[in-house]
Amino acid sequence: MDQRLRNIQAGIRDTFILLREFRSPLLWFSMAVIGGGMLYDFLAQILDEPIGSLAESIYIVLTATFLQPPNHEFPRHPILQMFHFFMPIVGIIVLAQGLADFGSLLFNRRTRNKEWEMAVASTLNHHIVLIGLGHLGFRVAMKLHEMGHHLSVIELNPNADTINAARNLGIPVIQDDAARPASLEAANLQKARTIILATQNDAMNLKIALKARSINPSIQVVIRIFDDDFAHALQEQFGFIALSATEMAAPVFAAAAAGVDVTNPISVEGQLLSLARLTISRESPFAGQTVGYVEDNYHLNIVLLRHDDRSDMHPTDRSILHAGDVLAVLGGPEQLNRLLHDNGQ
Repeated sequence: MDQRLRNIQAGIRDTFILLREFRSPLLWFSMAVIGGGMLYDFLAQILDEPIGSLAESIYIVLTATFLQPPNHEFPRHPILQMFHFFMPIVGIIVLAQGLADFGSLLFNRRTRNKEWEMAVASTLNHHIVLIGLGHLGFRVAMKLHEMGHHLSVIELNPNADTINAARNLGIPVIQDDAARPASLEAANLQKARTIILATQNDAMNLKIALKARSINPSIQVVIRIFDDDFAHALQEQFGFIALSATEMAAPVFAAAAAGVDVTNPISVEGQLLSLARLTISRESPFAGQTVGYVEDNYHLNIVLLRHDDRSDMHPTDRSILHAGDVLAVLGGPEQLNRLLHDNGQ
């Protein structure tokens, strides 16, 4: 239902965009009809064939433009007769072509793919902007979609197979260079809460991140950086969430974008493990359950429980979890993703 409502909103906004694009033909047509009606009324008075009112003269010119039969006697004077032959030509030249193009674009939005994706993105609020729909970016997009987060995507490569897959899920994908401020604005960055830079170019990721901050100073930045030292420097200097591991799992990336404190994964016996910090929500299914229940059902370890300003570094299996408690959880990407999803994050 939410997706359908956004599509309706996008359709309305896209229609207004089309009307703005075709305002020149409409303006010239209106001037031709009104101006022609005023001239017709003036000449009719001079040539002794007066019309009842100026409004009627404009109406005569309008009907003549669309080849409609006149609602009055055909004028006797050749000059007035010319209006009935000349105005249809004006209508065809000034308006008909514009209306044909407008109708084609209105009912076949695929011919304006980028504009339609921009219209869909404009309906989003407090969403996530993802830059890059490559191997990592696509998996991050899928995880965020599974977690119920709204996002818009910018992808430069028009041949990326992942574009259609993302669009089929209702995710707007804008094919453009994210280094251009206009493309970031097209993804509705101004109203976004997070931007994810998932391309394989460190310099490009940083360039786009800085531009995003200049457009939306409060936006959270999650950036993929291959160099560990560079990643730490970005975190200290700009407050970015810089994830540097080349084998970074998409669920952890998605969790970071969703506003969860999560560490870079470490490999233990071939398994990636991360430490995540989360606050138990009121709607969480494990609020009121025990530590052991969560560990057994989600296959991870709770290494810290903070309740009523008191921290327990080694909570027992019988410790009860309450809404508002803070947990530090150690687990694999899939397990953390499931826990965060169930907690409403």
